[in-house]
Amino acid sequence: MSSSPSTPVIPWSSEDMARRAAREIPAGAVVNLGIGLPTQVADYLPVGHAWLHSENGLLGMGPFPFEGDEDPNLINAGKQTVTILPGGSTFDSAASFAMIRGGHVDLAILGAMQVSATGDLANWAVPGGKVMGIGGAMDLASGCRHVIAMMQHVTKKQEHKLVSACDYPLTAARVVSLVITDLGVFEPSGDGFRVVELAPGVTRDYAQARTGAPLG
Repeated sequence: MSSSPSTPVIPWSSEDMARRAAREIPAGAVVNLGIGLPTQVADYLPVGHAWLHSENGLLGMGPFPFEGDEDPNLINAGKQTVTILPGGSTFDSAASFAMIRGGHVDLAILGAMQVSATGDLANWAVPGGKVMGIGGAMDLASGCRHVIAMMQHVTKKQEHKLVSACDYPLTAARVVSLVITDLGVFEPSGDGFRVVELAPGVTRDYAQARTGAPLG
């Protein structure tokens, strides 16, 4: 993965990625934020712009609370304390999953281990690794109207995570419409990924060397 860009490469931080993902959320949408990186997106949404949904039974979730203002009764699916906005509501997980499976959640922003050029999503198990269970990811990936994947562009071992075909167990097939990584924004195109936007200093050649499918 050698590359020598003429300007310094400045990958996006997790906050930059969350800020960029927030720009993809339409006004008034019902949005589920997955565990991990996507939870930070809530901090970059204008109040009242969208309705954040959590599969453990929240609609109208707000940003993370300030230290000292935490309410242990208000948590997201990752068991982090959150806030709830005026007009928000709580309900049981059965009702929450009925919303997801019934197609009433407009957008899910999920973490991912691999995304293929055809939009396949793998985000619940690494072959040979410890498996904790698929959780709500399968329901979200198949039940939400649109799915955005948010992840680091390569693994800690510099292995590709944007690939021609996933070799990790799939969560759902052909569901991801957009991928946001620390190197930029990419759209699965069927035989590769279309470059939508690149992080500062990231050239197409630099991104291509770190992508396991052609960039268009």
